[in-house]
Amino acid sequence: MELPLYTSCIVVMFTMLDFLFELPFEEDDKDPSIWFLDHNYHESMFSMFKRINAKEHVVGWYSTGPKLRENDLDIHGLFNDYVPNPVLVIIDVEPKELGIPTKAYYAVEEVKENATQKSQKVFVHVPSEIAAHEVEEIGVEHLLRDVKDTTISTLATEVSAKLTALKGLDARLKEIRSYLDLVIDGKLPLNHEILYHLQDVFNLLPNLNVADLIKAFAVKTNDMMLVIYLSSLIRSVIALHNLINNKMLNKEHERAEDSKTVAVPSAAA
Repeated sequence: MELPLYTSCIVVMFTMLDFLFELPFEEDDKDPSIWFLDHNYHESMFSMFKRINAKEHVVGWYSTGPKLRENDLDIHGLFNDYVPNPVLVIIDVEPKELGIPTKAYYAVEEVKENATQKSQKVFVHVPSEIAAHEVEEIGVEHLLRDVKDTTISTLATEVSAKLTALKGLDARLKEIRSYLDLVIDGKLPLNHEILYHLQDVFNLLPNLNVADLIKAFAVKTNDMMLVIYLSSLIRSVIALHNLINNKMLNKEHERAEDSKTVAVPSAAA
């Protein structure tokens, strides 16, 4: 489903994200503090969904932000009637960086140091991840296998996939290096669990200094790339052959039509 780039609607999330529905929402472009939410529509939709599955519960709402807005706290307070601590998820529909394009928040009461000032609620970031049941993953995998773009060659698809994977790997390695630098400088505390996981990653890496292993990797990669390259060449040759055959059939059809046409000579004066 294509989502708009602005907060034109509010979508209520249910447990396990099984049910979503949009709510009519409008706000003043000049004054964001002026906004309208259709409560009657929300109550009607909520009651209908409860009839379908009474076990589902509202866990929060999400917006296409792509950042937090001024009136999000006011809207967030409306969902306290359904769940004590609702969750707000901001979705970036046009992500420019690799990773999960979502950020989750919940509201907490911020106590001011000065006793004369009133406390106010602020959003706090919540670590989140996108996961699915095994059955859902298998269904998505089979669906993606059937989705093919005939305009893109196999070679281009393979190269694009490898490039995306390398970019992701580069981003993760930079993140690990940044974390280790901060630990060495004393800006972050030492976390032994993270270091154990990093050590396991490095222990699983093969020893690339062995000549036989380097040769085996090179041979395997060259064999795979050769098969992909030959497949693309064969597809191109077949497509060109079909194009030539089509032109020859069209020529024969035109000649057959011309032979059926009887020319009538003009009468002599």
